[in-house]
Amino acid sequence: MLFRSLLFSFSLALVAGSVLAQGLAPKVILIMGDSLTAGYGLEDPAAEAYPALLQQKLDARPPSASHWRVINAGLSGDTTSGGLHRIDWVLRQPVDVFMLELGGNDGLRGLPLDLVRSNLLAIVTKVRVKNPSVQVVLAGMRMPTNLGDYAEGFERLFPELARAQNWTLIPFILQGVGGVAALNQADGIHPTAEGHKLIAETVWPFLAPSR
Repeated sequence: MLFRSLLFSFSLALVAGSVLAQGLAPKVILIMGDSLTAGYGLEDPAAEAYPALLQQKLDARPPSASHWRVINAGLSGDTTSGGLHRIDWVLRQPVDVFMLELGGNDGLRGLPLDLVRSNLLAIVTKVRVKNPSVQVVLAGMRMPTNLGDYAEGFERLFPELARAQNWTLIPFILQGVGGVAALNQADGIHPTAEGHKLIAETVWPFLAPSR
């Protein structure tokens, strides 16, 4: 009887410890993107790219706030097709917030908008299969206006898809940065460290932890 009682108490302790451990596990924000997310051209992307700056914002919150971990899954040169091919590898842990920042390279290459749309949808579908309650955040992007009708259709693609799928939309992730020479590197495309600070400010209000 004493052995059974001790065994029962030990089992309860294991369950309680497991629950406690789960409660202490950080929630995850996974940001999948291209060179913008990867921090291309920065001296120290691990500290200066906007995902790292978002982590700093999370770490600066009061101790009573829930703990979040930002995972930077940015890959320079990536397209929506590339993202679709690597999403299964990226999903190695449960995800609470999934931010998708892809499509810019597709647009610069003039890839069909239907392909961009279907790839973005397929990526999120895979994420939701493994994480049904995930919050999806889609980063809107724009193309140079000299691309005419293609640029207009590209810009509309993001809000239309977000609205149809009930995703959170960041209207334009490069708001206040795109086209501003002082906030971009010599190539005029990739933001400087100062530019990434503005991107972090743009993204922050759309993430669950900021609400």
